[in-house]
Formats: sequence, C-alpha cells, structure tokens
Amino acid sequence: MSGNGNAAAKAEENSPKMRVIRVGTRKSQLARIQTDSVVAVLKSLYPGLQFEIVAMSTTGDKILDTALSKIGEKSLFTKELEHALEKNEVDLVVHSLKDLPTVLPPGFTIGAVCKRENPYDAVVFHPKFVGKTLETLPEKSVVGTSSLRRAAQLQRKFPHLEFKSIRGNLNTRLRKLDEFQEFSAIILAAAGLQRMGWQHRVGQILPPEDCMYAVGQEGGCSVPVAVHTAMKDGQLYLTGGVWSLDGSDSMQETMQATICVTAQQDDGPEDDPQLVGITARNIPRQAQLAAENLGISLASLLLNKGAKNILDVARQLNDAH
Repeated sequence: MSGNGNAAAKAEENSPKMRVIRVGTRKSQLARIQTDSVVAVLKSLYPGLQFEIVAMSTTGDKILDTALSKIGEKSLFTKELEHALEKNEVDLVVHSLKDLPTVLPPGFTIGAVCKRENPYDAVVFHPKFVGKTLETLPEKSVVGTSSLRRAAQLQRKFPHLEFKSIRGNLNTRLRKLDEFQEFSAIILAAAGLQRMGWQHRVGQILPPEDCMYAVGQEGGCSVPVAVHTAMKDGQLYLTGGVWSLDGSDSMQETMQATICVTAQQDDGPEDDPQLVGITARNIPRQAQLAAENLGISLASLLLNKGAKNILDVARQLNDAH
C-alpha cells in the first residue's frame, strides 16, 4: 500500500461517521411518497445527516375486509410506528395528520407540520361516468368511501345516492372502481391524489358546503365530525359540524378568534413547549392558545346544543351494523 493510501485510510478512520436518522413510515405507495418528500426537505436543511427509511405495515393496512369505523381499534395506521419509536427502532415517523389519534401517547410530540396541501375531498368517477357530478349521477348510484364523516355529510346532501364502504390503499381503491361495476364513484382526499400524480382522475372537488373536512385533513374517518377553517384579516374562522350516520340529523356552528402572530418575548424556561401535542417554537404561544381555545369553545357550543346525542346515536348505530 502506498503512503498516500495509508494517510487516506487513517483520515477516514478518524473522521466522524455521518449520523443516521431512521425515519418510520407505512409501506403504502402514498405513505412512501409523503415520507420521501419530508426526507428531501430534511436533507436540504441538514446536509450533514444521513436518512434511512424504515417501512412497516400497520393494523389498518392488514385488515382490509372491514370498514375502518368497525375495527374498534384506535391508532389504526400509527400504532406499530409508535411502538417502533418507543423501542428506539426509529428516530421519528411521518404520518398523515388525519391518521393520528386525537391524544398522542405520553412522551410523543408533533415536531413539524408540512405546508398544507389542498384540504378538500375529491370525487373520482368510474370511466363510464366521467363528466358527471355527484348531483347528476343516476338514482341509486353507489359511491365508495371508507369514511363515516364523508358518507354522513354526502348522504344528507345527495339523498339519491347510496354510500358503501370501500377499503384498501389508493391504488387498490382505484382498481376496484375501474375494474368492477359496483361503484359509480369513490371519494378520496384531493391531497393524496395530488401527491400520487393522479390529478387527472379528479372529477369534482367538494366545497365545504357539500363536505367539510376532518380536523387536520387530509381526513379522519371513523366519526361523523368535520370542520372548515379560514384565516381572514387576522381572524381565524372555524366552522364545525356533527351528523347522524344517514345525514338526517345535523348541527353546525361557526365561531371566530383574533390570531395575533406578532413577535413576542421568548418563552421562559418553565413554559411547556408543547401545545395540543405539537411543539412549534416558531409560532407565538398566544396565537397557539387562541386557536386552541377557539376549538374548545366551538366544541362546547355544539355539545351544549345537543351534538353529543347525535354522536351517541351514530356510535350505537355504527356498532350495531
């Protein structure tokens, strides 16, 4: 070996190894696309780090013959990833916000939320119905969705249609739509179709008056509760609604709060950096508190007006079916 070779080998031996960050994700194609995009951003921010993607199947990926709302399991698409995080098999995980449970396990935090995609739901039509809308589909047409939230709202808005559960990842659901005659259309999150590069399949985007989204949509599935939010002139407007399973009973209210995002003094050492499961050091705490309190106030208003009864009946009917 030449002297230069020895010197190079010695230098490599003494240089610090690149730190590897293990990123957990679901195995589905959409989950991988979302994780790859997050890792690309992290690489640009931290060029000195290496990222290794660890893909795994979750309960929700394995049980495909049952409606999501019937499985009776919390954290359907996150539990296995949470266990891996607890056991230090991964350093962080990437989720769709809709898949996260409302309350995170102790010791967990949402460390970052990426820039919001289109939050609305989209309708993809069977090839023979391209050019139609939900309104113009024939009487008794069957529309597939895995979400009680979507089905309850759309049943109310389009009583001439029938809504049936359809399961599987995006590829599977699109194949079921195209290859069989059972479904005239299916409802999917516009964001997922966008990320898969399937914008051309979007036949209709559903406005909030037809179908409001889940908190953190991209869209939670198992409870007929939905919201719509808008920021205008420093005011955050939050509309929330609950529906019975067939959409016959519903309740909606809108409230607003001033969200001040001006600079402020740094948080003191005693301040808890986490709020509603999120650590967001670059957003003023007052703004976070105002948004959280708006959500609590709207929930309280809906409950005081009888929302709990609607949800209790929905839950009982869902369990009975």
